[in-house]
Amino acid sequence: MEFDKQTENAIAWARNHMDSNDYRLRCLAFVEDAYERSNGIEMWGGSDANESAELYEVHANMGFPPKGAFVFYSCSGLVEGELKNWGHVGLSLGNGDAIHAWDKVRIDNYLEIESLAPAQGWTQPKFIGWAPVERILAGAHKKHWE
Repeated sequence: MEFDKQTENAIAWARNHMDSNDYRLRCLAFVEDAYERSNGIEMWGGSDANESAELYEVHANMGFPPKGAFVFYSCSGLVEGELKNWGHVGLSLGNGDAIHAWDKVRIDNYLEIESLAPAQGWTQPKFIGWAPVERILAGAHKKHWE
């Protein structure tokens, strides 16, 4: 696969953040940081997980998510006084599990994420599809991260 090294780097970076609560309510930042910071790149997606899901047209990919894919969910809640579908996203490990920032960084089966207890005022996440690595890294460029 063309992106094996970037994918392995992203997964290793994400695993090094297990149990961290630094990304609470910032699931998109977590999966993007996994690719960006571990590979010295900057990528371009939406401003939240739902917007990225639409941009990446994830509804076209409803089957088993391959390793490195972003796995998306519909999920609504209140953030800084705004109630909307912000979505949720995790990073596929390729074995049916996804690493994602929920209450803390954790690993769950990508379909069982729909059963997680949401934060107060939030809806249950519902799987809506996945985006392949080549799509999420389209347009990425080199960047030096501190």
